[in-house]
Amino acid sequence: MQQTRNYQKELDAIISGLNDRPRLLLHACCAPCSSYCLEYLTKHFDITLFFYNPNITDKEEFDKRYNELKRLVKEMSLDIQVVCPEYNRQVFLDAVKGKEDLPEGGERCSVCFALRLKKACDYAEQNGFDYYCSTLSISPYKNAKRLNEIGENLARGKKVKHLPNDFKKKGGYLRSIQLSHEYNLYRQSFCGCEFSLRESQKIRENKDNENA
Repeated sequence: MQQTRNYQKELDAIISGLNDRPRLLLHACCAPCSSYCLEYLTKHFDITLFFYNPNITDKEEFDKRYNELKRLVKEMSLDIQVVCPEYNRQVFLDAVKGKEDLPEGGERCSVCFALRLKKACDYAEQNGFDYYCSTLSISPYKNAKRLNEIGENLARGKKVKHLPNDFKKKGGYLRSIQLSHEYNLYRQSFCGCEFSLRESQKIRENKDNENA
């Protein structure tokens, strides 16, 4: 039986072996998820944030999350650049075409992960970064194994390496909630796309009916 990998331990091992500060392109999905990742990783890496999220429902929501990310960086007093490719929701819709009705957390989400991580990997390769990864694994609703497998496959044969991670470990998710309160961050109630919004609304409606 294949042994389950511990991505957090792999990351700890890489960090313990560092003799300098490698350049890391960190794909950021939102400010709350980025908060702990930045607190943790800036001790060891020179980071550039990469806000590429064409899955987000509309430009207003996209701008709200992007501006919160920039505010977080400023309030944490970090000298970090935030790269934000142009918002183009159609790219996401084309990628998940035919998978619109699949359940949240399934194949549609894997396609979305791959779409965003590929853009990050390509940018990291083209701009001479040592590593790249995403903040997405901090969420208890995201499959760290799947995210790491996608990230590693995309980096195969390239100079940039995927940084193994499972940021929810070591109290990472709980710390992100604390930091979100500390910086009064906008904590969205859905992942980003219209399908996750629909799922979130359905869950809320069911809870309301149960409490009625």
